[in-house]
Amino acid sequence: MTELSFLAKVGDKEITSADLESAINGLDQRQRAQFDNEEGRKRILADLINQELFYLDALDSKMDEDENFVKEMELIKENMLKQYAINACLSSVKVDEDEKIKFYEENKDQFINPETVTAKHILVDNEELANDIEKMLNKKEISFEDAAVKYSSCPSNMSGGDLGTFGRGQMVPEFEDAAFDLAVGKISSPVKTQFGYHIITVEDHSESKQAEYEEVKSEVENSLIYKKQNEAFVSKLTDLTEKYKDILVINNK
Repeated sequence: MTELSFLAKVGDKEITSADLESAINGLDQRQRAQFDNEEGRKRILADLINQELFYLDALDSKMDEDENFVKEMELIKENMLKQYAINACLSSVKVDEDEKIKFYEENKDQFINPETVTAKHILVDNEELANDIEKMLNKKEISFEDAAVKYSSCPSNMSGGDLGTFGRGQMVPEFEDAAFDLAVGKISSPVKTQFGYHIITVEDHSESKQAEYEEVKSEVENSLIYKKQNEAFVSKLTDLTEKYKDILVINNK
């Protein structure tokens, strides 16, 4: 006996496992989790069968010849064709390695690695405690990491106050100014911000520098493709405007 390659058949339509998986994958994440099991698949399959039944009935009733349906389908076709034509114009754009290198060399100022610091901090809610912690740190009575675990109210306390690496514009101004002005390995005096009093230490400070081509190769490609697609789009529009001159724009002022 030959094994059937489909799960159900409605009229001439065969519903396959691929159809079922496609329907499940088309759901949002929450719904997918709900239906990605044996019972859920049965419900989805039943729904696919029901849709086919409605489709057959629609054909028998000649709904596809209904005036409103025909108008809607023409509108859908028109909108899809517009987007297809635009995509065809944009997808025709290609770039090669020589073009990418040339674009990089001519636009190096767009590909700069920003200035960053790698820092840790201890956050407390009063200046007196902050001053006491600073003294203990300078006397090496406690390590910065242990002081963060013991005293800091920031969630970073359990990782020794580690804030990772960040650039300008990512922290509140008072904290940022202190961190970027602080020498590597030094400990700051308490810095007041809206969150409280911070004691900061900087573990690394990288100055802004030119990114090498290999570092930003994909970014260069994306920038160049975007530029060439925009040029292709404008050029195509210019040609079309010249070709189809009967454009009427009504001023609604």
